[in-house]
Amino acid sequence: MKSPDGSLELLYGLDEKGNVWYQLSKHDTLVLERSQLGVVLRNEPFEAPWKLVMDSLYETENHYSLLNAKRKHSHYRAQGLVLKLQNEKGRRLDLIFQLSNDGLAFRYFFPDIQVPTVIEQERTTYHLPAGSKAWLQPVALAKSGWEHTNPSYEEHYEQEIPVGTAEKTGAGWVYPSLFRNGNHWLLITEAALDSSYCASRLGAQSNGGVYHVAFPDSKEEIGRDGVLPRSKKPFYSPWRVVTVGSLVTIVESTLGTDVAVPAKQMDTSFIKPGKASWSWINSKDDFIVYDEQKRYIDFAAAMQWQYCLVDVNWDEKIGYEGMAELAAYAKKKSVGLLLWYNSAGDWNTVRYTPKNKLLSRDGRRKEFAKLKEMGIKGIKIDFFGGDGQSVVKYYQDILDDAADYKLLVNFHGATLPRGWARTYPHLMTMEAVRGFEMITFGQADADKEATHVAMLPFTRNAFDPMDFTPMNLYRIQTGVKRQTTAAFELATSILFLSGIQHYAESPEGMAHIPEQVQALLRALPNNWDDVKFLDGYPGKYIALARRSGNHWYVVAINGEKVPKQINLDLPFLKGKNGQLFFCSSADSVISSQSFAANNRSSWTLNGNDGLVIKF
Repeated sequence: MKSPDGSLELLYGLDEKGNVWYQLSKHDTLVLERSQLGVVLRNEPFEAPWKLVMDSLYETENHYSLLNAKRKHSHYRAQGLVLKLQNEKGRRLDLIFQLSNDGLAFRYFFPDIQVPTVIEQERTTYHLPAGSKAWLQPVALAKSGWEHTNPSYEEHYEQEIPVGTAEKTGAGWVYPSLFRNGNHWLLITEAALDSSYCASRLGAQSNGGVYHVAFPDSKEEIGRDGVLPRSKKPFYSPWRVVTVGSLVTIVESTLGTDVAVPAKQMDTSFIKPGKASWSWINSKDDFIVYDEQKRYIDFAAAMQWQYCLVDVNWDEKIGYEGMAELAAYAKKKSVGLLLWYNSAGDWNTVRYTPKNKLLSRDGRRKEFAKLKEMGIKGIKIDFFGGDGQSVVKYYQDILDDAADYKLLVNFHGATLPRGWARTYPHLMTMEAVRGFEMITFGQADADKEATHVAMLPFTRNAFDPMDFTPMNLYRIQTGVKRQTTAAFELATSILFLSGIQHYAESPEGMAHIPEQVQALLRALPNNWDDVKFLDGYPGKYIALARRSGNHWYVVAINGEKVPKQINLDLPFLKGKNGQLFFCSSADSVISSQSFAANNRSSWTLNGNDGLVIKF
């Protein structure tokens, strides 16, 4: 089967033992060698040999809109294939492939499930050709780390390693997983994950470049409700997604949301993307008090930001009555309040409150009703620490109930969203990244910030909103010395995609920032219409352009410590004059000047530096 434009070709078949295989080519170059398909069911005769009962081709095409993505309007078109298989025991399995111009998506359907059934293992593999390179983030060991809260997708990436390199802890690699084979890039992830399945990952061992889909550690569950996929009726696996092409394809593709479940029916009038002030990133736990939060509400209002996030222990230090007063004060300032919650339960030892409020449906809905009455606009829920099926169900139960009470949602200490922002449009963002808070904790993370940030548009933030909490323009108040320029930090406010962008700047810090930069931040769009990749290389640098209405914003960052020339091909802006924000080599103060767009321009960025141009 070929993609609509003929550039991708899928081959598939059954080997001599009746096992199903597939392979993928781009412009006649093999990008995935023969790879395996199949699953193992607990106590069920679900093994090969399989026989093909029927195959059918189809075409699929859809248009959809998102307020919380790299592109407001997306168009997906693919060739589809269904293989209906049956084994010698009479068990049935459907394999569904969809091949678009930018990649392959495939999934399993289990049509004859009638009793409670558990999937023990997937035999899905991705066989990368010899000589390929990988950019991968390790999975943290389950229940390791601070207060036993891992995994939270918060590790540093291993960059440009040979395929087949083992993950050292044995826990595996998270999605999205980036690979390069010659001139072709591949980004592997999953989408359309629902509460019957667990979130998966790539296994730690990949001998010969063969990467296996792996399931979570047995400790990654809520209570004793289970890790592995299970159902008592016919069900689908998530889509396995392989985006293929150049780095333009990787950065501009929407394949991870193209195959996600369409938006659930709900009242969407309350769903408003925006920007938020947030005191905790600067002053931490001790300043979650009434007067400090009022000050950050004033800060948000002065910057024309829509939200203010109040973090841990607000119920103890401010109280529900005090928070209702703050919400009323914020409303007068046209600012909405967002409140932090502990996911709670026995899966972590975090003592922060509120906790134990969201564990049951009745308790959750009672709490959400109280928040709605207080005028609260959204919730941030933290410390999930797992990818098991029961954890996935908890995420989606929270999202279902929050929609009923018109609450926006942000998950922290969390898994990768996997297209959920399309299915649940009130899911504004999720962490699942080693974000700026880690930089405030220690110099080692500050030293690695630039190269880490230069990885994220190609991986974590490729399809899903990401709450990195970017943009510290003046200085870090915890005493850590920032290693990036102020222009680099300014660029992250546009480089990163998040339905609500929580900024890592304080009122005191903003007072040191030039007025023209503050004016830019006041006018910055809350969501985007389009994106164009201009230049870059994972972990080293990136330049891209985002459009909102008639305005284009061009950003670039240098993820390395040495100067680098960035190519800015801007034929779509030829003849237009923009305002350039940059740092001179002498200091980290942001300056501005006019910038004329030509077909091809270049700019030399100093080490760990950046720029922004508004047209």
